[in-house]
Amino acid sequence: MTTAVTSHPVSTAPGPAKWKLWTGRALSALPIAAMVLSATGKLSHAPGVVEQMTAKFGYPERLMTPIGLLEVLCAVLYAVPRTAVLGAVLVTGYLGGAIATHVRVEDPAFAMPFLLGVIAWGGLYLRDPRVSAILPLRSK
Repeated sequence: MTTAVTSHPVSTAPGPAKWKLWTGRALSALPIAAMVLSATGKLSHAPGVVEQMTAKFGYPERLMTPIGLLEVLCAVLYAVPRTAVLGAVLVTGYLGGAIATHVRVEDPAFAMPFLLGVIAWGGLYLRDPRVSAILPLRSK
């Protein structure tokens, strides 16, 4: 009896330089930390967060837990190297909703979720050679 062995192609592409990897990790930690901190406030129904989400932004309090769980899910998927690209796409969508919420109530703090999104993609660009191969920055 013979057993078929399937082989998966092994990437021989070199990983990012150490400075890129560690800079990317440090940059990636910022949106992860911000999203986990924000989600903690939503999941714990902290009074200040409840006030902001309900009175300022107009969300019902019953949606704070699902929004907080979604925020944690996006952050975790972004943090795990294997799912980081999917996580970055989901983080971008989540932060886009945050930007729209701030703009809707004419809150100038819309710049914060925008910057977190830019930092998230910058961090991923530096730590994941697949992303930098797809989105090459050229000097010409």
